[in-house]
Amino acid sequence: MNLKNYLDIAPEVKSAVEAGKPVVALESTILSHGMPYPENLTFAAEVERIIRAEGAIPATMAIIDGRMKVGLSAGELELMCKGENVAKVSRRDLPILLATGGTGATTVASTMILASLAGIPVFATGGIGGVHRGAETTMDISADLQELAHTPVAVVCAGAKMILDIGLTLEYLETMGVPVLGYNTDQFPAFYCRKSGFGVDYTAKSAAEIAKIARTKWDLGLAGGMLIGNPVPEEYALDFDEMSAVIDKALAAAKEDGVRGKNITPYLLAHIVEYTGGKSLATNIQLAYNNARLAAKVAVELAKL
Repeated sequence: MNLKNYLDIAPEVKSAVEAGKPVVALESTILSHGMPYPENLTFAAEVERIIRAEGAIPATMAIIDGRMKVGLSAGELELMCKGENVAKVSRRDLPILLATGGTGATTVASTMILASLAGIPVFATGGIGGVHRGAETTMDISADLQELAHTPVAVVCAGAKMILDIGLTLEYLETMGVPVLGYNTDQFPAFYCRKSGFGVDYTAKSAAEIAKIARTKWDLGLAGGMLIGNPVPEEYALDFDEMSAVIDKALAAAKEDGVRGKNITPYLLAHIVEYTGGKSLATNIQLAYNNARLAAKVAVELAKL
C-alpha cells in the first residue's frame, strides 16, 4: 500500500510521531458543519492551545483536493472553517473524495482512519455518532461504531450525541467488543448532560489508568479502539429533562421536513441551538475543550508507556 499517493502528514506531527511524542487527533466536521465562521476559527485555535499546554501536539484531519491531511496549516484550517463546498466525509466517502480530488471534513470514523494511518492512537471529539432513535426500522446506525470496533484509536468524547438512542448505542458497542470507560464517572455522559442513566464498563480515575488500559488492549492484539466518556464540566452542563424535551421537538421538526441520513445530525444540532437560545452551542464548545484536555493527558501518559 503506497500511502504517499494519498496522505500528507504535517512536518511537526510527523516528527512527533516518529519520536514517540504525544499527538492528539482532531476532526474537522465540527468546524465545517458544526459552527459558524469565524467563531469556529477561534474555537480551533483554542483547542490546539489546550492540547499544547498539556504537552501534546494537535493534528486536525481533513481531505483537501483529494489528499488526506494530518495536521493543517493556518490556510488549510481557515479553508475548513469557511466550509465552502466542503463535504462531510465518513469511511464510505474516502475513496470517492480522494479519487475525484474533492475536499471534505472528517467525521469521527474518517478521523480515526487517518489517525491510525498516521500512527496517532488518541483522538478528541465532541460526541460520537451511534444508533439513531427508531433504528430498529430505519437501520440508521453511525459508521462511528464500526470504526470503534476495528480501528485502534482511543476516542475521548462527552458521550454519544443526545439525539441518539444511547442505550442501543452502548449495546452495539458491547456486541462489537469496544471497552467503554467513564472518566471519574460510573455513568456514560449524554453530551450536553453529565448523566444518561446508563452505566460504563469501568470508571477510570486518571489519564494514566486510561493509557494503561489502551496499551494493554493493543498489546493483547485485540482489534479496535476504546471509548472514554468524559462528562461536560458541571458549570456548563444542561438539565437532562429540559434537553430531552428540546430534542423531541427537533426530531419532530426533522420528521416533518423529511430530513434523514447524513443530513440529520447537522439539522438537529442547528435546531437545538435555536431552541436553547444558543446555550447548547456554548456547552458544546466547553465539552470539546474539556475532551481536548483529557485526550492530551492520555496521549502524554501513553507516550510514556
